[in-house]
This record gives sequence, C-alpha cells and structure tokens, in this order.
Amino acid sequence: MSTRRPELSRRGFLTGSLLVAAGSVLSTACSTDPVGGAAGSGAGTTLDVWYHAYGETGTQQAVLRYATAFTKANPDIAVKVTWVPGDYSGKLNATLLTDAAPDVFEIGDFSESLVRRGQIAALDDAYGDAKSDFNTNAVDSVTVDGKLYGVKMIDDVMMLYYRKSALAKAGITPPATFDELVAAAKALSTKKNKGLFVGNDGLGDSGVLSVWSNGGDLVTREGKVAFGSPQALEALKGLKRLHDDESLLLGFTTDWWDPSALTQGVVPMQWCGLWAMPAIKDALGDDFGILPWPAFKAGGAPVVRVGGWTSVVNAKGGNVAAAKKFVQWLWVRQSDLQKDFAESYGFHVPPRRSVAATAEKLSQGTAKEAVVLADKDGKHYPGTWDTAVSNTFNAAAVKIAGGQGDPAALLADAVKKAQSEIDKQQGR
Repeated sequence: MSTRRPELSRRGFLTGSLLVAAGSVLSTACSTDPVGGAAGSGAGTTLDVWYHAYGETGTQQAVLRYATAFTKANPDIAVKVTWVPGDYSGKLNATLLTDAAPDVFEIGDFSESLVRRGQIAALDDAYGDAKSDFNTNAVDSVTVDGKLYGVKMIDDVMMLYYRKSALAKAGITPPATFDELVAAAKALSTKKNKGLFVGNDGLGDSGVLSVWSNGGDLVTREGKVAFGSPQALEALKGLKRLHDDESLLLGFTTDWWDPSALTQGVVPMQWCGLWAMPAIKDALGDDFGILPWPAFKAGGAPVVRVGGWTSVVNAKGGNVAAAKKFVQWLWVRQSDLQKDFAESYGFHVPPRRSVAATAEKLSQGTAKEAVVLADKDGKHYPGTWDTAVSNTFNAAAVKIAGGQGDPAALLADAVKKAQSEIDKQQGR
C-alpha cells in the first residue's frame, strides 16, 4: 500500500526485530523503538532490514521466511528483520540521521531527496538482465539522473470502481471521458445518495489525475514544477463541475482507500485501490467493473495511479555490498517469493511482467484488467512529490474545485511554493 494513503487496519505490533542467521531465527526482541544490531549469530555480516507493519495477516511471517531462505543460501550474512508499526516514515527518517540506520529499508512513493542526500545506493548492477522484465513505471519511478536507486517490490494500482447494475439501471455507459464521468455522477445522485466518491475532502487523487488526464505533468525530471500549465489549470477548473452538481460524497465514515462506500451501496462509483478488490468481490460478486480515470477531453489520456513499495540500500551503511546482494536475491532473482509476497497476503501486482503473468489471482476477470490498466495507463508520483509539495498542490486544488478564489492565482501561488520546496530538496 502506498505511504501517501491512510493505513487500513494496522495491527498493534510492537516495533521489534528478529535475527535470522544460517537459515534459522536465532533470537527475538521487542521494544517501543527499533532494536540495534544483534550479536552472536556466527555470521560475518548482519544486515538490518526494515519493513513497515503491513496490515495483511501473514506478511511478517513471510518476510522472516524470505530472510531464512536468504541466509541458508548465504550463511555468512545474517538478517535482522525489523518490523515497524505506526508512523513508519517518521521513525525511518529519524533513524536515517543516526548510526543506527538500517542497511536495507522499504519506502512507499519513491523519494528523490534520498538520492540527493547520498542516502541510498545505485542498484543498476543488481538488476542485470532482469531490468527489461520490470514494468515501465517500476523502472521510471526509481530512476534519477539515469541511474536506478531501488527495486520495486509491489505495485498498488488505484482506479475507478463502479456498480454494473446501478449504471445499467440508469442507462449509463461506463464513462470514457471526463464529461461522461460528470454526467454519470450527476445522474446517479439521489436525495439519499451521491454518485461518486473520490475522498472525504472532495479531492483525493482527482487533482493529480485530472492534470495527467489532460496531458499535463506535475514536476519535470529536471525538478521544475509543471502543474502551472494551461492544461493543468483547465483540468483543475473542470473538477468544480462535480462540486457544483453536488454529486460527490463528502465526509463518509472511512476515506477513499476503504471500499465501504461502494460495498454498502452509498455510492455506485468510487476511486479505490486493487487491495480492496477481494472485499468488493465478496460483497458484490460480479456486480462491479473497473475503469481508469477518464481522459479530460480529446487529446488527453485515461490514467490510473500506481503506488506501492520499493526496496533500497543505505549507501552510508557499513554493509553496502551485502545489502545489495540481499535486495538482488529477493526482489530480482526470486520470482516465486515475489509472487508470494504480492498475492498471498494482500492483493498487489508484482512489478516484473513475467511474475505478474504467472500470478493466479491476477490471471482473469477484473484483476487481470487492473494489471493491464497499470501497464498501459499507469502513472506514478514524481520522486520530488513529497508531503510539502503534494500538500501545497492539494490545498490549491481543493480551493479551485470548491470555487474559493481565482483559480489562476491560486495555482500560480502553489507553483511558487512547491518550487521552493523542490529547490530545497535538490540543494539549489
């Protein structure tokens, strides 16, 4: 799941670590803070590998099994798995400033600032011949100045779900353009229910989706803010139509990342993620379909957002070579474990095309459609799209969509503030 999305039901694990050496779990420790390196394993090197506390049952046990398999193949390298609940990003960022920083850690939406600070190592050599097997988004999202700085572990695909029966009853064809989406949301709204749910703030991902779907961009590869373009302004202004029609669900009990609004019949259309598909299928059977966010107009393009998690190596650690070996072994070479991680505990897409093609749960129906949409229409946040930049953009987009102020002035101000933040990231 993407780090820019509120967590689902995270379990109450204490932050703890398990040391794996010579293919066995040697010791365990739990505390309210990450535990430091463990001694006495007999291995020449001990890697500290961090994961956020995935909510899906069995994930923690899975990564321990992977570590056990790695140490069996590489008995000279012990692996200490550190499981971090709660504010993973906050704890990670704080620890990266100390000597206790992990050797290998995962990050959600890729952060270019880690590269600019010299925090993470280039991993081009870890890919080898497998690079061409990773989907375009997986490669592009970790590329900075022509080098690869991470290996994507899972793709989280976000798309538009709809109730087939609700649209059919209203005589509505699944929307293929933004105009059709606006018309459908309005037609499907009633006195009791709204036609579309994109987020409790009335925006969710729709701001960035609208920019992309009209041929615009957020930030260029050179670190220049691009969402001040005429295409971006036009698309963001278009979102006001959904608010003027009062067809958006606002202030629901859960946000867009949870499918309850759709499964409980509160809305017939909802933006959500692939992770929700099993719950949607349990509730609705085959009475649902999926779509990309539609093209804003002729000349635009449909889009789905692709997030997920990426494994990176601490360039400032003392075990860079062993850490690269671990990442390569697990996330490049072990296709069976990559498939297991993606589909056995949650519902994600393996970033490698060959692995995704053999994942049984993704081989048919709407799940297969999602894989195709991600490869064909998928877009990822730029590496400079950190919290400060995204919050600046979203604040302006919310006001523009809500008709609060002059759209051009609001967007120009957001561009100025966002550029200042990006310049800080890049040391300019």
